[in-house]
Amino acid sequence: MSWIVLPAGAFEGYKQQWRELNAASAASPLLDPDFVTPLLAEFANGQELLVCYVRDGVTLLMGIVVPRRRGVWETFQPSQAPLGIWLQRPGVDAAPLLDSLMRKLPGTPLIFGLTQCDPWHGPRPSDSATQNSIDYIDTAHITVHGSFDDYWAARGKNLRANMKKQRAKLHKEGIVARLQISRAPEEMAEAVRDFGRLESAGWKAGLGTALHGDNDQGRFYRGMLEAFCRRDSASVYRYWFNEQLVAMDLCVEGNGMIVVLKTSYDESVASGLSPSLLMREECCRLFFEQARFGRVEFYGKVLEWHTRWTEEIRTLYHLNHYRWPGLVRLHRFSRRSPTLLGQLRARLAPRAAPPSPVSSPLE
Repeated sequence: MSWIVLPAGAFEGYKQQWRELNAASAASPLLDPDFVTPLLAEFANGQELLVCYVRDGVTLLMGIVVPRRRGVWETFQPSQAPLGIWLQRPGVDAAPLLDSLMRKLPGTPLIFGLTQCDPWHGPRPSDSATQNSIDYIDTAHITVHGSFDDYWAARGKNLRANMKKQRAKLHKEGIVARLQISRAPEEMAEAVRDFGRLESAGWKAGLGTALHGDNDQGRFYRGMLEAFCRRDSASVYRYWFNEQLVAMDLCVEGNGMIVVLKTSYDESVASGLSPSLLMREECCRLFFEQARFGRVEFYGKVLEWHTRWTEEIRTLYHLNHYRWPGLVRLHRFSRRSPTLLGQLRARLAPRAAPPSPVSSPLE
């Protein structure tokens, strides 16, 4: 059977098929239909296509794809999605199927990019005559196994001393810290508004990237979290100093993991106190005590503070698939030659293509 290629608006009719393929492959909450549907609702521009390959009644590949510039297609990748919106059944050799997909997509695609791939979901493909992979970011996770005391004892001396010092400061100043957890769908609208107030008072407000309860980001997180909460698979963590909200996490859950999607904190808190790290310690203690999750995922770029909480780091990557082998060599060479890279982009780019905020496999 050949590819089915439809406008992304058809996704609603393929949600069950998508859900079943996700369960059989990545099993990631970040690729669940309840995550993908609000992404499309808020961030699609109308050019996105749903692609699906079925052989002998078995769905092998599904994805949401979009043209990036002339001759280049890639997976749908709004900045709110930690992973490219793509699924494939384990053990499937995707290369020949991507060859046939490029012949089905509009125009004459020369390069097809699978963005922000996670090696947890299958081995990273080896480079070949028609494909190569490029490191995207290193990301961190915490394996939840054993007791919190054992985990905490394995952390660095400086981290443990710093957190102890901060808690002593709270006690001395008469500040009572508490962790509040929200899991009900009807609580998510207020949670997103609270998160928006924290983020809008910080550095992101100056960049115009802060979440608000009524902007596209706010609508996405509210709709997505409500959908996950209806099946008890999302949580919002608020951290308070007395009656002052000082930090928040927005999280989704599934397949034995909890994913921290977004964190924000009150930047006006007095120096010497880190609300987000204090919250992180209490959350980790809770995760170990409850043993509900086997893994805490962060999915963002590894920062210095991540390395104090875990040594478990892996590399997400982009995968480029090329229509002809000669393009692989040209593209590899172009990365070493800015002039040639500019010429290649000029040939592929439409005249008025807006810049993409998402890291591209062409970089």
